[in-house]
Amino acid sequence: MEYARLGRTGLEVSRICLGCMTYGDPPRGNHRWTLDEATARPFFTRALDLGINFFDTANVYSDGSSEEYLGRAIKDLIPREEVVIATKVHGRMRPGPNGGGLSRAAIMMEIDHSLRRLGTDHVDLYQIHRWDYATPIEEVMEALHDVVKAGKARYIGASSMHAWQFAKAQQVAERNGWTRFVSMQNHLSLLYREEEREMIPLCQDQGVGLIPWSPLARGKLTRPWDASSARSETDELGKRIYATMPEADAAVVARVGAVAEARGIPRAQVALAWVLNKPGVVAPIIGASKESHLDDAVAALKVKLTEDEVKTLEEAYRPHPVLGFR
Repeated sequence: MEYARLGRTGLEVSRICLGCMTYGDPPRGNHRWTLDEATARPFFTRALDLGINFFDTANVYSDGSSEEYLGRAIKDLIPREEVVIATKVHGRMRPGPNGGGLSRAAIMMEIDHSLRRLGTDHVDLYQIHRWDYATPIEEVMEALHDVVKAGKARYIGASSMHAWQFAKAQQVAERNGWTRFVSMQNHLSLLYREEEREMIPLCQDQGVGLIPWSPLARGKLTRPWDASSARSETDELGKRIYATMPEADAAVVARVGAVAEARGIPRAQVALAWVLNKPGVVAPIIGASKESHLDDAVAALKVKLTEDEVKTLEEAYRPHPVLGFR
């Protein structure tokens, strides 16, 4: 395993982050394809055996059960101080007023609920899952600052939003002497590269670490374009994001297959190697529903693509509509 600092912080994280949306009680939440706790536990064990110390979840994943699974696994398997736990806030957790979003009321309530489910007194990285258009950013940043000062989070991060929104949030924090975001969890893969235009250059300039989500495009980069899986057939977000440019995307997937075949390695290693070697990327967040997914992710750290291979992979890409911010 390789380790890196998260942005300009002193926090060391594994260069592979295990995303925990895959693990949760199937009847709870929006994802019926999630793995129950008994099935999920070996993935936490394998990740730790491989040297992964960075785990990402969210309060909204499977109605909180993802946090519960992760918290119990860490308690049973490893000392708390040896892992980096990241979770997120924004998604609706209950109907009615104040059941979601980034108001001060929601943030203060949800951090306590997340800590209870995770079985810890702090998270290492507390992230806003999306931008809240209904709450002033000053209210959001001050609340997050207070969460840090209360010792409930070590650092704060953000996820998919427009670059101008992220810049505004950082400026508000700096102007008021509040805690700034140290990481950006954005959407980046060979099938979605719109973040290269503004967000990634902004983060590089400001020393913000990138921890991309869906680096394998919901698995579409790991198999032929016309193949499917149980998740892809029920994943509404994936259907929406990867339905806008099917011909162009199919061409990219074919090129991933060609490079993988020439090297004699799985497609997943090629696609993930491309993300890992993008400037500013600290740790892609990978989902794993098979043990081989973890093994391929770690093996991708050793794959160094040539300039010709990168050109082959990138030149078929066509501009996409900006998606995934809401």
